[in-house]
Amino acid sequence: MSQLTKVGVEVLIRVLANELRGRNISVNSVAPGRVETELFFTGKSDELIQKPCLAAPLERLDKPQDIAHVISFLAGPKGAWINAKIIRANWRFV
Repeated sequence: MSQLTKVGVEVLIRVLANELRGRNISVNSVAPGRVETELFFTGKSDELIQKPCLAAPLERLDKPQDIAHVISFLAGPKGAWINAKIIRANWRFV
């Protein structure tokens, strides 16, 4: 995703959250990092795959269920107070 698209999504989240205020609707976004999916592995060498794994604190890629847990939390009653946020559920390799 390009930087311009990411900025657009972040602005959209804030605008929607403000537009829906007072209706008991929260608006958030989850920004996953490198997720262990078939699409991530396609066309990448083992070295290119291992580099972010070794840099991450858990020494692995994010798993789809890691992201699903974050989304489940936000959609459930315990995440009701979180609004207009971008949750970066990832480990970014720098």
